[in-house]
Amino acid sequence: MADIEVDVVVLGWGKGGKTLAGALGRAGRSVAVVERSAQMYGGSCININCVPTKALVHQAEGRPDGVDAQDWFSAAIGQRDDLVAKLRARNHAMLAEVDAVTLIDGHARFIGPHQVEVQAGDDRLVIDAETVVVNTGTIPAAPDIEGAAGSSCVYDSTTLQHVEPLPRRLVVVGGGYVGLEFAGMFAHFGSQVTLVDHHDELMPGEDRDVADAVRSLLADQGVEFILGGAIGSVRDEGGASARVVVAPSESADATELDADAVLLATGRRPATTDLGLDVAGISTDDRGYVVVDERLRTSVSGVFAIGDVSGGPQFTYVSLDDYRIVLDQLTGGGTRTTTDRVAVPSTTFLTPPLARVGLNESQARAQGHDFLVATKRVADIAAMPRPKIVGETHGLVKVIADARTDQILGATLFCVDAQEVINLVSLAMRTGTTATQLRDSMWTHPSSTEALNEVLAGLQPSG
Repeated sequence: MADIEVDVVVLGWGKGGKTLAGALGRAGRSVAVVERSAQMYGGSCININCVPTKALVHQAEGRPDGVDAQDWFSAAIGQRDDLVAKLRARNHAMLAEVDAVTLIDGHARFIGPHQVEVQAGDDRLVIDAETVVVNTGTIPAAPDIEGAAGSSCVYDSTTLQHVEPLPRRLVVVGGGYVGLEFAGMFAHFGSQVTLVDHHDELMPGEDRDVADAVRSLLADQGVEFILGGAIGSVRDEGGASARVVVAPSESADATELDADAVLLATGRRPATTDLGLDVAGISTDDRGYVVVDERLRTSVSGVFAIGDVSGGPQFTYVSLDDYRIVLDQLTGGGTRTTTDRVAVPSTTFLTPPLARVGLNESQARAQGHDFLVATKRVADIAAMPRPKIVGETHGLVKVIADARTDQILGATLFCVDAQEVINLVSLAMRTGTTATQLRDSMWTHPSSTEALNEVLAGLQPSG
């Protein structure tokens, strides 16, 4: 017999799960939300990922000349922690205030398809639920590097946010969006940063002009690069430093680096360890992500998986859309699916941000599109004074349009306010607004959106 029975149990406080729990609770459904750590109320976005890291990026950008780097960094960490504490408390209150929602601390594991056991120390609670939502997210993946596991100088993207003191020399392993953001952030804080990536080119999935612009930006900010090499070992040298050995490859010689801190930014893995998915009969893929269909249903009827744990794009706004899909399954017509998603944007928070949606030039060519392309360096866009006003003219704006229909196929915005303007371009793609309409529209002045007037006027057949 179960200790409690509820309509829905949500495992994890991620964006999709907490929003679903609140909506169902306010609609009169009985809901239990289980979270193993009180430090994760509200989910990873507000506690360790999106919000705190972007707060640190913002603080790093604002370090005045002449201010002691360590003092500024320590103050930034304090402001980060204050912000996270307020958001965590508010997120907890938002569910605690809903009478139909029960909040439970502890580690959950399936003991049956619709039965979950929660343990907290010696306490044990069994929950029966008609519907189970797995929302446990992901955690940083730890590559198998000799000496890394036992090194006091090795960090992941969570632990590095509280490194003490500010590392004078930081080695970032991995050139994905996390590695790039942290490299830029710590360079602004005052660290000497070296980024190591096993690819021969930085950002191999991007057009070369975009990748080169990103590398140029980071180089101007003091970041050094070792490409085409992998970390062979990490060896603590005593005190608070380590020797990092970059193994030789076809494109790079063996290199040794001295570091006060090493960030392993080499991807993430699903947080499903000891969750008992096999006991429930829930299928996972070869990487451990929960397998779902287009309605986020798992292999077990009545069990859903949402957010990062289902292996989709790891963005908070995708998790929020997952909530809409599952809510529609439980209370609506059940017509919403993941296939409804069109033109989903993304942003890497460099300084300035790099935002993308749809196809880049290389992808459009590979897919056989007949397309037009327009590219312009931000510094050369006369109709876009805002970057000059704020003193940040790095980057470029690039738009791809279908040569026959004039529809936007994709855009790359590497400029001030890119994280905002990309949403406008995404909306244009979803609604069928043409490149000509964007080009001829009126935008506020001075704004970054004005770049569309000038850049789109330069659309021409791709070479």
